[in-house]
Amino acid sequence: MTNLVGEAATLEFAAKFAGLCKPPLVIYLEGDLGTGKTTFARGLIRAMGHAGNVKSPTFSLVEIYEFEGTRLFHFDLYRLNDPLELEFTGIRDVAGELDVVCLIEWPERGGDEVPAADLVIHLDYEGDSRNLQYQGITAKGQAIINNL
Repeated sequence: MTNLVGEAATLEFAAKFAGLCKPPLVIYLEGDLGTGKTTFARGLIRAMGHAGNVKSPTFSLVEIYEFEGTRLFHFDLYRLNDPLELEFTGIRDVAGELDVVCLIEWPERGGDEVPAADLVIHLDYEGDSRNLQYQGITAKGQAIINNL
């Protein structure tokens, strides 16, 4: 578990984490509203090389970022009404492709349509700070944790 005090700490941890994320990889971001999931995603995406604005895909469900040798699909399933809506995002087609990292906020809303995670990151409130817990589900996910 890691305690993050302030947005800058979340962005810094996400940047460190980004250096370990090699495709193919599926990461779940879990936690209540306002715990820092999108902030973490923004830090990770910027650290991977995106210089522009990082939009939350709350309404579009997915934003795609392309880097040298890697495509990152940032899914936000908060407003998903039915897991079958994910079929239109191509989530099953891209997950597992050799050049793809899938970052999925609110994965529990996608039911069985969401690909299995390699790594789960969970954020919780603790006063003015956030506790970040992570769990490697696959050997690849565990290797990332071991190198943090």
